[in-house]
Amino acid sequence: MSPQYYLGALLLMCGALAYLQEGPSSLSVYALRLGPGEEIVTSLFKFVEEKKLKAPFVITCVGSVTKATLRLANSDALNTNEIIYLNERLEVVSLVGTLNEHAHLHISLADKDGKTIGGHALGDLEVFTTAEIVIGEASTLQFTREMDNHTGFPELVIRPRSEDAIST
Repeated sequence: MSPQYYLGALLLMCGALAYLQEGPSSLSVYALRLGPGEEIVTSLFKFVEEKKLKAPFVITCVGSVTKATLRLANSDALNTNEIIYLNERLEVVSLVGTLNEHAHLHISLADKDGKTIGGHALGDLEVFTTAEIVIGEASTLQFTREMDNHTGFPELVIRPRSEDAIST
């Protein structure tokens, strides 16, 4: 049997709702540069809404911020209070994730000594000098989020985009 069969069976056994794509989706790429004082997460949501993107994701981001709010990796559905608030000049080493209605973004930041910290970007990512962001969109897919009883979080659901949505 094919690897897709086994992966599909595993997802069904776990109760996960997913779409296994038969082949690649075409990709549209957008570039966005934010300036001092702009908030990254809010700006990304606004960009996605203005462009009417259905399956957007961050390919890469470099720049710097003066503050950030992160949820750390040891949080779970019952304990989401592992949140840190950073108020210093930090270099954006990486920002990746999906950008649908309830974005799932992870960020890595480096301080003045090069020490890094990362986590789930909750917001408050205020640009210090610049944020150069490259955004992709899978043009035959649509991303949504639905509550996953197994994880306790709204998780990514990938569906084929309707033919009407693809042609517009």
